Amino acid sequence: MYLQKEKKQELFENHGRLKSKVDTGSPESQIALFTYRINHLTQHLKKNKKDYSTQQGLLKLVGKRRKLLNFLYKKDIERYRAIIAELKLRK
Repeated sequence: MYLQKEKKQELFENHGRLKSKVDTGSPESQIALFTYRINHLTQHLKKNKKDYSTQQGLLKLVGKRRKLLNFLYKKDIERYRAIIAELKLRK
């Protein structure tokens, strides 16, 4: 599998609110995980243009990330701006 346990823990440490390996529930850590997966699937689809099931999964992930970003925008604008800057995303 492309996402090792250590890489996942590193994402949670770097982007989670509690800065621990077990902060899996915060929106920031989930957005970081979705972003990593989206980048991986995007690279896969550049090589395999006709892989439609992966394309569908990618679109679902983008939608989930967008919903989390909208939630964070409504809840705390500063946290939203911080995660956007950290992950270099654009609206």
